[in-house]
Amino acid sequence: MAPAIDPLEENGEPRLIAEQGIAARVAAISEPVLGSMGYRLVRVRISGFDGCTVQIMAERPDGTMTVEDCERVSRALSPVLDVADPIDRAYRLEVSSPGLDRPLVRRSDFQRFAGHRVKVEMAIAIDGRRRFRGVLVGVDGAAARIRRDDAVPGQPDEVLLPIEEMAEAKLVLTDALIAESLRRGKAAERAARRQQEQNAEHRAAGHRHSEARPNHIQPTPIDDGGGAKNEGE
Repeated sequence: MAPAIDPLEENGEPRLIAEQGIAARVAAISEPVLGSMGYRLVRVRISGFDGCTVQIMAERPDGTMTVEDCERVSRALSPVLDVADPIDRAYRLEVSSPGLDRPLVRRSDFQRFAGHRVKVEMAIAIDGRRRFRGVLVGVDGAAARIRRDDAVPGQPDEVLLPIEEMAEAKLVLTDALIAESLRRGKAAERAARRQQEQNAEHRAAGHRHSEARPNHIQPTPIDDGGGAKNEGE
């Protein structure tokens, strides 16, 4: 099972794999906005299919990203990008979650998804090659340890790939990855329900406390002056 990552520790964690060119400009504009809203930038992609599309992948520190989150981020980013104008042509803004076969861009991503299959393209060749595919074993210092699919007899089956020298790293969609995603989704739903129930209980407790307050009772005045009078006086 993937180790739990403290959201507070990774909230300000930098991306080690970043964009180039115009996508880097969009990322520089978007990242502070996302951070102020409690989200993290994962990746910016610019494609020319069906016009120009600017895709911004984002997530909460715990890795979740709902449709409502995407809509909220889109509403906040759209006017900021309009003012900054990093792209010199019309484009369509698309905000999304990273998806199951997500990019890995932070050190904690490589820790979190240890045990799953990945494909990596290096910006700087390692032993004369740039592309690697295999099982992500974990993180060793500033490098990711990969158990290669194509290791030949007599050669080490594991390779250390410096994360900052990667051009791209992505998870490979497998049954195990889908199953873990479903488990995480159900766990997130249970946590959300518990939070809703706790909020409802707190509101109900406050209402009961309000109803239980006693009415204000006027004190009965006491006459200490004359006392009881005798008959015939």
